[in-house]
Amino acid sequence: MSRHWPWEVSLWMENQHVCGGALIDPSWVVTVAHCIQGTEEYSVVLGTSKLQPMNFTRALQVPVRDIIMHPKNRGQTFIVGDVALVHLQTPVTFSEYVQPICLPEPNFNLKVGTQCWVTGWSQVKQPNSTLTPELQEAEVFIMDSKRWDMICATNYGENLCSGDSGGPLACEVEGGWILAGVLSWEKACAKAQNPGVYTRVTKYTKWIKKQMSNGAFSGPCASACLRFLCWLLQPGMGS
Repeated sequence: MSRHWPWEVSLWMENQHVCGGALIDPSWVVTVAHCIQGTEEYSVVLGTSKLQPMNFTRALQVPVRDIIMHPKNRGQTFIVGDVALVHLQTPVTFSEYVQPICLPEPNFNLKVGTQCWVTGWSQVKQPNSTLTPELQEAEVFIMDSKRWDMICATNYGENLCSGDSGGPLACEVEGGWILAGVLSWEKACAKAQNPGVYTRVTKYTKWIKKQMSNGAFSGPCASACLRFLCWLLQPGMGS
């Protein structure tokens, strides 16, 4: 790991990692809807790049209070509405290792060729493999952001795999980081010419903010303060 991704979240079900996610507020995480299975009990792990073994001197494990699925989601289709909001039982405290990533405004235009990063804990090279103990990262470039609900991104060979669903597509813009997408699916894991397909967050920014408003911000900052804070907090070097 050459970078530090403090908004990275591991979504756990029955004490096992099932998907990734991105912290956007002390009490809220964005992931994809197809990761959610019925009424199982979930928790999230934050503040660490290692899941095996877990470093509990730095990592936080927080129970989930509620999960809100987008109303247009239709199960395993992944075409429309593959986004979900995870409401944490208690708000987390921001630190060097736990920080939010900014939501893009609905009118934000992500240009083709923009360099971004994807992160997750499954194997980069092999599908259907066990989790890597260390968080993986891959630099990707935006291929197509014109589809209503999706963004395609690749570096023609080193995308992430199925265990990374829900993981953030993070793009640095004018010195700050925005959540451009969350990984929805790939045609062929980590194969050249097969990009990762991400739920396009700009299409859901208004819905996300509405749900957060209904649930109330649990942290000490109002929305304007939080946006300013997450814009300033940038990933540092180190694990």
